[in-house]
Amino acid sequence: MTALLETRGLTIAYGGLRANDRVDLAVPEGKLVGLIGPNGAGKTTFIDAITGFTRPTEGTVHFAGEDITRLGTHDRARQGLSRTWQSLELFEDLSVRDNLLVAASRPKWWAFLADFVHPNRFAGLDADVDWALTQVGLNDFQHNYPGELPHGHRKLIGVARALVGRPPLVLLDEPAAGLDSTESHELGRQLRGLLDVGITVFLIDHDMGLVLSICDYLYVLDFGKIIAEGTPAQIRSNPDVVTAYLGASVGDAVEHGLDTTEALQEAIEEQIEGHTEHGATS
Repeated sequence: MTALLETRGLTIAYGGLRANDRVDLAVPEGKLVGLIGPNGAGKTTFIDAITGFTRPTEGTVHFAGEDITRLGTHDRARQGLSRTWQSLELFEDLSVRDNLLVAASRPKWWAFLADFVHPNRFAGLDADVDWALTQVGLNDFQHNYPGELPHGHRKLIGVARALVGRPPLVLLDEPAAGLDSTESHELGRQLRGLLDVGITVFLIDHDMGLVLSICDYLYVLDFGKIIAEGTPAQIRSNPDVVTAYLGASVGDAVEHGLDTTEALQEAIEEQIEGHTEHGATS
């Protein structure tokens, strides 16, 4: 199967520290691929490198068959490489719809002059905004302000904003952070639905239940290196994954009566709490 996104030997080094160390990863077209790992594993650094916000020290990034390693962030976005952010940074004084219209526009230096000549020049973007709202189920809330909506809906605004340009691939950075189990389940349903409209999804998240239930394939990152990859079933019982999260082997976990999936999720939640208290990054 053709890889829509692929990294080869991707390395991000800060002095002697390798945040990402020779990472080989492929996201096939039409699939939902996940990347998980403990706090500090280098996940956000990796997605920053893919989208051009961090320059790799070594290795390459290929998208749709082209080497985009040296392209700027705006050029990658124009080619259809879209992403969300852990911090939503929504425009709180704009409606949900207007937030998406801002994301859909591609302003030039002369845009303020065009506003005088063609005050309704964004009208052509309405179809894209309607489509994005439909994909995440926010049509009924499009005229609300973000602050009027629950956290789960605010997260979906961020996803819709990344979808409004109808990109072939969307990278989601911790979209389930702060969601309860019901909201997380609904998010998972929406993300699987994106595959049906031709959008490939690359998901980074701490929610073990979410990634194991919706991803077709998973990679596990620890200390900047890929330590495991496979289907959710293979990852669930992989000894290296359990060790990375629990500091114990699968055998130890079973011997103590632990369900490894539940134990992994508990370990992740503890890490998230520590992350919030100490302001650490992933």
